[in-house]
Amino acid sequence: MTTEADEKALRYRRAQSVTAAEEITEKENKVRRSQADKPCHKPRDSLFSWSSEFANFTGLVNWGFLMLSIGGVRLCLENFLNSAFVATLVLPMSIGDGNRFPSIGPSAFSVVPAVLSLLIERGIAVHIIPEKIGITLQISNILFVVILPVVVLNMRGEDFSFVGITTVCMIYLILFLKLWSYCQTNHWCRTTLKGKCVKNKLRRQSLSAPNWNDLVNAEHEQTYEEDKNGKAAAAGLVKYPDNLQLKDLFYFLLAPTLCYELNFPRTARIRKRFVVKRLLEVIFGVNLVLALFQQWMIPSVTNSVETFTTMDPVRITERLLKLAIPNHLLWLCFFYLSFHSFLNLMGELLQFADRNFYNDWWNANNISVFWSTWNMPVHRWAVRHVYIPITEMGYSKFVASIVVFFISAFFHEYLVSVPLQMFRIWAFLGMMAQPPLSVISRVAEVKLGPRWGNMIVWSSLILGQPLAIMMYYHDYALLHFKPQQ
Repeated sequence: MTTEADEKALRYRRAQSVTAAEEITEKENKVRRSQADKPCHKPRDSLFSWSSEFANFTGLVNWGFLMLSIGGVRLCLENFLNSAFVATLVLPMSIGDGNRFPSIGPSAFSVVPAVLSLLIERGIAVHIIPEKIGITLQISNILFVVILPVVVLNMRGEDFSFVGITTVCMIYLILFLKLWSYCQTNHWCRTTLKGKCVKNKLRRQSLSAPNWNDLVNAEHEQTYEEDKNGKAAAAGLVKYPDNLQLKDLFYFLLAPTLCYELNFPRTARIRKRFVVKRLLEVIFGVNLVLALFQQWMIPSVTNSVETFTTMDPVRITERLLKLAIPNHLLWLCFFYLSFHSFLNLMGELLQFADRNFYNDWWNANNISVFWSTWNMPVHRWAVRHVYIPITEMGYSKFVASIVVFFISAFFHEYLVSVPLQMFRIWAFLGMMAQPPLSVISRVAEVKLGPRWGNMIVWSSLILGQPLAIMMYYHDYALLHFKPQQ
């Protein structure tokens, strides 16, 4: 039987042995360094090994950007020499009856439902329009925003290029999300204001007449002290319904956010060098994306038509893998162009201070983390205007998450099927497959480690939803570019 004193002595001897081992190793290293052969080696890990803890890969990022730039400049010059490409893609001109720039009309008309939403809100605020009728009008106006591109395309679809109608659909989808937030936020402000009015009215009715003046004076003194200390309201803050102005509405429509607030955080100045850098990135990025689409994507899709027609499993797999790489690179370029270059450009010009447009989604260890980090404007909108309101109604978080994914799946389908003028469900099914895939990636993260969860995320991006999008282009090619018999 070992006593407690023996155990302490044993631990002390073990500590001594570790210290002694370190001392012996250090002495050996000193003796080795003093040898005549001038040793230069020591225990070290390769930088690409996880155990090296090396994390500075800036040079490789610069290399990748330079390689893309060289290829993009070459494609850009080639495409500018090709006037047909500039006419049909860079400039969304008519390809039908000769009407030039047909996308400008629907894009400019998007201002009308936005102004109409403002007029309805002002009518509700001044009690010209009953609130229930006003909410009905707002819902009808928001639904009109989504339906209008579908109607216009069905009536005059031959006048639009693919890039033109895709731009129109994107503009109206963003307007739909912004007006949803605008109406719901004003409704919250109106409800809160009514609650305060009712509370103050009930409190004042319970007071006796002799104490009324004392109450008013006390309220004024309390408000002054709170404002002086900055606890209740800061100077210059806009309050409802003073926000119902055209200037406020148009600022929100142009701001790089989908969530409306009465007082957005603002920067002190506009950085000119920052604006120039982002502007150059946008100009170069647009041409690069269009060039990759024309030079890489379209030939691959055209060549895959016959392969998909014969339904050869091996050749189909080879063709899908070939299509996945350019599609994924195009998606990465589009991500940088949209979420970093363009949104930062708009944020700087409008002095919009919240630039959290994306988080480190590339390090996501499961699908849920990816969807909550890669597109922060949409994620923030979904949480604020869909997820939280549904949970506050008493539904579970699971139900709220399914509703969020259903809305996202619907609009993914909307952005693909409407411009292509054909209805398929590949994008919808791809998005609805994300919840079960999230469970699988989470299990892999827990059971096999974070690295395997991250690999599943990257695999889903490279081989999953991008391939579903490619199926649309394949179906479109079958309908419009059938091989000659």
